[in-house]
Amino acid sequence: PCEAPMPFLIRPSRRFPVCCPVTYHRTDFEGHGTVWNVSLKGWRFSGNLPLRIGEVCSLTVNLPDEPPIYMVAAIVRWVQRGEEYGVETLVMDDESREDLEQYICQRVEDRVSEIQARRTARLRNEEVERDF
Repeated sequence: PCEAPMPFLIRPSRRFPVCCPVTYHRTDFEGHGTVWNVSLKGWRFSGNLPLRIGEVCSLTVNLPDEPPIYMVAAIVRWVQRGEEYGVETLVMDDESREDLEQYICQRVEDRVSEIQARRTARLRNEEVERDF
C-alpha cells in the first residue's frame, strides 16, 4: 500500500555511489541504515524505520572522511521493498550543503582522473601494438 512503482524521470543531478551510515528521524522515531548513493538533490538509503511516500524526515549522514551532513528536512519520493528509500533534500544548513558540494566535487574530480588514466593507458597500448 505504501509502495509505488518509480516513475521514469531524468535526474537533475548525477548520483554517486557511497556506502555510509545514516540516522534518520520521523516525528519522534529514530531509524538507522545505510546510504547507497548521493547527489546534491537526493539520496538513496535503506533503513530499519519504515517510511512512506510523502513523509518528511530529517537525516544525519556520515560520509567517509567528512564531517556529518545534517538534513533538516527531506521528503520521501519513492519506496522499494519497504526498506529502501529515495528522498529529495528540502532543507539543509549552509555548512552541510558546502560540505556535501565539496564531497561531490571531489568525486567528480576522482572520476575525471580515472577516465583520463584509462584513456592514457589505452593510447599507450595502441602505440605498443602499432610498434609490433
